[in-house]
Amino acid sequence: IEKVEEMRAPEAQTVPSGSSPGGFGPEDRGEALHQDQALEAEIKSFEEIHIYFDFDRATLTKEAREMLARKAAFLKGNVQLKVLIEGHCDERGTIEYNLALGERRARASAEYLRNLGVDSTRIDTVSYGKERPLDPGHTEEAWAKNRRAQFVIAKE
Repeated sequence: IEKVEEMRAPEAQTVPSGSSPGGFGPEDRGEALHQDQALEAEIKSFEEIHIYFDFDRATLTKEAREMLARKAAFLKGNVQLKVLIEGHCDERGTIEYNLALGERRARASAEYLRNLGVDSTRIDTVSYGKERPLDPGHTEEAWAKNRRAQFVIAKE
């Protein structure tokens, strides 16, 4: 299990006195660039943290629900962002079965985010079944890494 840093929404931006209305002064561009870089770092952290599932299951574990609560807080603090939730499986089972299982995993994650207050119009899902493994190995350890929901952010 990965160690997770807290994701947080960026601070509200205020316009410093002496700035031109509707535009950015030279000092403001630096602050905006810093905020953009901070948001990009938070998005990268958000995307790198996956939700893992037990074999042949789409049920959210306690750890998954806790991580989804953090992801929901981040999304609610950044309403300009949309998320694509990808459902993935290990290599065991048929292509059709794993596509359906991956879809159930993605939908379970999406439903939990919606229940936590993330607008459903900002959430899409897709299943890749067993076609995009994180670990190409053929061991229980590799399979555990591949049974996941993965999150990809898109700006609206």
